[in-house]
Amino acid sequence: MAPRWARSLRVRVTLIATAVAALVLIPVGVGGIAVSRTLVTASVYSETRDTAERVAFEMRGGALPLGSSIPVPNPNVDLIQVVAPDGRFLSTSDAARNMPPLSDVRPGPRHRVVNTTNCLPTECVHLTAVRVSMGADSPVVYAGRRTPEMLATRVVDVVVYAEIAVLIALAGWATWLITGRALRPVRIMRGELDAVHAGDLSRRVTQPPGDDEVAQLARSVNGTLERLERSAEQQRRFASDASHELRTPIAGLRAQLESAQLYPDDTDLQKLVDSALRDTDRLEAIITDLLLLARIGSRVDAARERIDLAGLVRAELKVRNDKLPVRVDLEQGVVVDGVRLQLARVLTNLLDNAQRHAEHTVRVTVGREGGQAVLAVENDGVEIAVEDRERIFERFTRLDAARSRDTGGTGLGLAIARDVVQAHRGHICVEDYRGGARFVLRLPIAPPDDDS
Repeated sequence: MAPRWARSLRVRVTLIATAVAALVLIPVGVGGIAVSRTLVTASVYSETRDTAERVAFEMRGGALPLGSSIPVPNPNVDLIQVVAPDGRFLSTSDAARNMPPLSDVRPGPRHRVVNTTNCLPTECVHLTAVRVSMGADSPVVYAGRRTPEMLATRVVDVVVYAEIAVLIALAGWATWLITGRALRPVRIMRGELDAVHAGDLSRRVTQPPGDDEVAQLARSVNGTLERLERSAEQQRRFASDASHELRTPIAGLRAQLESAQLYPDDTDLQKLVDSALRDTDRLEAIITDLLLLARIGSRVDAARERIDLAGLVRAELKVRNDKLPVRVDLEQGVVVDGVRLQLARVLTNLLDNAQRHAEHTVRVTVGREGGQAVLAVENDGVEIAVEDRERIFERFTRLDAARSRDTGGTGLGLAIARDVVQAHRGHICVEDYRGGARFVLRLPIAPPDDDS
């Protein structure tokens, strides 16, 4: 199991930022020191070479007599010696007069210029050795300067590495503070979410200002809590309504059976059986619809296929025996992907609802609209008020309180239709329709078949 500190996002982000800063700053520092040393060394050798070349030129031209003090053309390069092949000093600068030979390196005829370093008993020098001529007895001019402090010591290295360490520490500290500030709303939301329980889903998390990822997370959490609260309320209302709907036929059946038990001689057996069967049929219908609602969208019904809506309507109307005529206006080739039994159940529920409310006729249309398949069921009954057009899709909702339960269905038909359509990534609603009601469901058009 990971240690406690390793489970903290703040710690992990800080460690990652510190590691990244180290991976960037350390190579940059090392490279900077190396480049600086190289540039300084190149500058020093450029000065010593120029001086040595100038002295050699003056000696070849006779402008610098042997034994004289060599004038210093560059104050930075004050150590100049002209040495004969046998090691004798022919001329020196004032600063190098009492010094031992600056170097024992002698350039050859092919490489008449040599840059080198040499540490004398008292100090180290960077110098350039130049042959005066190509002859074997040519003297050598040595021009050098004391090694710069940057090259002689590690003080600059220590300073740079200390600065790198400070910058890495600052990067880690800044990341720790920034991450803590950024995660503070998350900690607050976590505490508020811990206070949410199933008995009270009305609480919401604090939404920070702005539109960053944390604010979007807070909005998503509040949206989820709102949906959970709404779903829990629907479940409580559904449980209450379902128990009431189931209790009604059960109570009627029990009353009839108790009456028959108390007064067997006065009981019409055939009438009792017929009434009991009606109540049993209603119980069976409610339970079947409840099971269907629980199963919609699950893996049990995941076997989807390509369905031609016009063919589905024709097949459904062929097996129905409706009291009112059904007119159709079906566009061919409107194909969707879905579960055939579920979509057939939606059509059945819409047709049953239309037949219950229609006065003279029912009409079914199939077409396309904006890349969607559209199936509409219309009836010439009573119009549905705007404020009721969403409520009728709730479970056990009946707008006509006077309608008997025997002719009004289970109260789950439109709820089943809505859940099925939503499980198929579609939408169902009630649209304006003068002189009746119009139920419209829209489903995504199926992509073209590769075999077609």
